[in-house]
Amino acid sequence: MAVQRSLVIFAIVALMAPAISSATEYVVGGDDGWKLGVKYDDWAKDKMFVVGDTLVFKYKSGSHNVYKVTGDEFKSCTTPSNNSLGSFTGNDTIKLATAGTKWYICGISGHCDGGMKLKITVLDGAPAPAPSAASTLFAKGTGFHVLVGMILAIVAVIMV
Repeated sequence: MAVQRSLVIFAIVALMAPAISSATEYVVGGDDGWKLGVKYDDWAKDKMFVVGDTLVFKYKSGSHNVYKVTGDEFKSCTTPSNNSLGSFTGNDTIKLATAGTKWYICGISGHCDGGMKLKITVLDGAPAPAPSAASTLFAKGTGFHVLVGMILAIVAVIMV
């Protein structure tokens, strides 16, 4: 009886696991990274950032840096006077912990004005997947997983 109960619990977990969404790691600028000459508006326009995602700024240390700034600082390319607000390693990771508009700039003189600035909007949670003709009952995030999980849970309770 204990073996059957364990198998049912395992089946529930196995069926529910695909429905759990995971965070995405975005390398800012893609293969180009964080440098002059990249159009960061174009890079970000087709991406959907959600709380829990991570931005990775890759660049040659000493050549660039990253500052999280306010909207006004972003517009005027003003680097904060507090260096503790900046990142300088060349492989800077920023976890998107809250929803809203986020602004990032390079604080090296002339770089922000030269286009090294990124503005993104972070959403509260993962968006619902768009329906597609290729979707199946086992597609990630469908109600089917919940239904099967509930049925298996009821069967487990009855078997005990």
